[in-house]
Amino acid sequence: MERQRYAERCSELFAVGGFAAVRETAEAGLDEYGQDPVLLRWLGQAHAAEDEDDHDREAETAYRKGLALAPHDLGLLVSYMELCLRSDSFDHPSRARRAVELQKRVEELAPPGSPERERVDDATGWAGRGYWDDLMAGAARGRAQRAATEERSVLVTDALRREARGEPREEAGEDLDTAAVAAAVELLQGARNAPLRLLLAHRVAAYVLTFALSFGLNKALVWSGALEFSLWGWLLYIPLFAAEAKLRRAERIGKERVVARVQARHQAADTV
Repeated sequence: MERQRYAERCSELFAVGGFAAVRETAEAGLDEYGQDPVLLRWLGQAHAAEDEDDHDREAETAYRKGLALAPHDLGLLVSYMELCLRSDSFDHPSRARRAVELQKRVEELAPPGSPERERVDDATGWAGRGYWDDLMAGAARGRAQRAATEERSVLVTDALRREARGEPREEAGEDLDTAAVAAAVELLQGARNAPLRLLLAHRVAAYVLTFALSFGLNKALVWSGALEFSLWGWLLYIPLFAAEAKLRRAERIGKERVVARVQARHQAADTV
């Protein structure tokens, strides 16, 4: 297989979150063609995406090998800089110092307005945030996650209703959202999951009602003299958390299936 095909497959697998598959593909290309800056960059990015210390070390090794071959490769420089900025400066002081050097090299090589300079600006922006900025960013991520969960709940509810009417399921293919919805429909089948399906179908109302009931139960236990302080009412949230856990599990299953389909397509192309 051509070297470029390995890089294209790494790109496709990375886009759907198949980081282990990216590493496998990049390593296969490196075994066949030897050291290559592009494949080493994909290998490093697939390690860095795991956001774990062991993987970060492997990512740094890959980036340094790539830069030894192509010291002016902007993709490698920016990816390595992002890794260094993300690392804890107390645990990895050398990476913090190296980030400054890498940033200077990128700014020398990449013209203003280029994608690489935009990545540098984004990386240095979040790396230089203070406590309040982190708090605001965390709140924004929380709102985005809640909105995504709400949208996923609507899609799953619609799919369950189509399933109940006997309509054929939509082919998931290599779309992550469609695959996650299909997996959720499978996980929520059966009579024992009927309460979870109901909660997802009326998610906002369920949260409002649960809050009112839990708050009322806590107050009732305190006012009755049974307890001086009560958190028992918050246990009423367990069914809601269970329903959303199903959605998260379905998302993981959907991603695994999409990655497997992409790999199967690649394998089929090899046999032609």
